[in-house]
Amino acid sequence: MEPSGRKEKPKVKEPVNRVEKARQRSAQQELKQRQRAEIYALNRVMTELEQQQFDEFCKQMQPPRE
Repeated sequence: MEPSGRKEKPKVKEPVNRVEKARQRSAQQELKQRQRAEIYALNRVMTELEQQQFDEFCKQMQPPRE
């Protein structure tokens, strides 16, 4: 009989859990980096579009030259 009444947990699963957690952290980091890159790319495209529209607006607002 065991004096404490508890069963010892096998130490084999602990490294597996660590490896799995490390993989999850790595995958989460990669996802965040990808999302950040996509956001920056979208921001660049939207800024260019905004500038084009502003330029067109300025051209329309100028009085015609004679």
